[in-house]
Amino acid sequence: MYGTVLAFHNIMRWVVLLGGLLAIGKAIAGWQGKKEWTPMDNQFGLIFTMSMDVQLLLGLLLYFVLSPITKSIFADFGAAMSDAGARFWAVEHIFLMIVAVALAHIGRSRAKKAPTDVSKHQRTAVFFTLAILAILLAIPWSRPLFPAGF
Repeated sequence: MYGTVLAFHNIMRWVVLLGGLLAIGKAIAGWQGKKEWTPMDNQFGLIFTMSMDVQLLLGLLLYFVLSPITKSIFADFGAAMSDAGARFWAVEHIFLMIVAVALAHIGRSRAKKAPTDVSKHQRTAVFFTLAILAILLAIPWSRPLFPAGF
């Protein structure tokens, strides 16, 4: 079960990144081009935030239930804080990913409430970019980029 969920979590990384980059690109083009906010703009934001929600749920399942890494960390949390690798999994990865999810949802919510189409694009571009930056900081780049067998 652990391997399967970890593989899906790894695959979802690419869905989140691609969805985020597409949403950011569309938002920047709309903002800079002073374009109308369309249902497609809304869809890009929805896909990005939904993929992040799925990714978060998979990550929480790994973190609290399935991962042997976090199980060993929780056995001696104090000692884990003095080890950079363990601290990354125990605190830094999950914290930055939760921040990224929050930024994406805040951006989507603020875009919905924005008074003009340009401000909708602007808010989306700013918050989604901050979310992607947090994600890029929190991705464990030392791990395989694709799960085994793909």
